[in-house]
Amino acid sequence: MAQAKISAKASEGQQQQQQQQQQSAGQLRGRFYRSTSMADRSSRLLENLDQLELRVEAFRDAASAMEQEKETLLEMIHNIQNSQDMRHISEGEREELNLTANRLMGRTLTVEVSVETIRNAQQQESLLHATKMIDEIVNKLLDDLEDAKIRLMSLYGACTSDVPAGPIDQKFQSVVIGCAIEDQKKIKRRLETLLRNLENSEKSITLLEHQKSSVRQSCNNKQD
Repeated sequence: MAQAKISAKASEGQQQQQQQQQQSAGQLRGRFYRSTSMADRSSRLLENLDQLELRVEAFRDAASAMEQEKETLLEMIHNIQNSQDMRHISEGEREELNLTANRLMGRTLTVEVSVETIRNAQQQESLLHATKMIDEIVNKLLDDLEDAKIRLMSLYGACTSDVPAGPIDQKFQSVVIGCAIEDQKKIKRRLETLLRNLENSEKSITLLEHQKSSVRQSCNNKQD
C-alpha cells in the first residue's frame, strides 16, 4: 500500500512537471508570436510614415510653388500698370485696362498661401539681419538708383552659386549662410525681383529721356 502511494505521488509529480513544461513552452510560443507580430506592425507603420513624409514634402513644395506663382502674378500685373505702353494710350482705354488689372490683382490677393519655415534662434536672428540689410538699400533707392543697384547686385552675388559678375558682399554672405535653407531661397528671390524692377525702371527712365530729347530736337528744328 505504501508502495502504491509512492508510485501515485511519483506519477502525480511527473504529470505536474509535464504540465509546467507545457505551460512554459506555451508561454514561450506566445512571446515569440507576439514579438514577431509587433515587429511586422512596427515595420508597416514605419513604411507608412516614410510614404507620408514624401507626401508632406511634396505638399510643402507645391505650396511654395503657389507662393512664388502669386508673387509672380502680382509683379506682372504691377509691371503692366506701370508700363510705358499704358502711358501711350487714350485716357479711356487706360482707365478700362487699369480696372481689369485691379480686378485681377484683387482676385490674386484673395488666395492666401503660407508655408511656415521652422527655424532655431540663430536662424531667426540671421533672417532678421539679412532682411534689415536689404531694407536699408531699398529705402535709399530714390536717393541714388545706380548705387542701390550695385549694392543689390553684390548682395545677390552672395546668394548664388554662379560666378558673380561683380563684387560679393562677404558680410551679407555670412549672414545668409546662417539662415534656414528655405529662407535663403526666399532672400534670393526677393533680390531677383528687386533687380528686375530696377532694370524696368531704368528702361522707363531711358525711354522717357529719349522721348524728351526727341521733343526738344523737334522743337529746335521747327524754330530753325
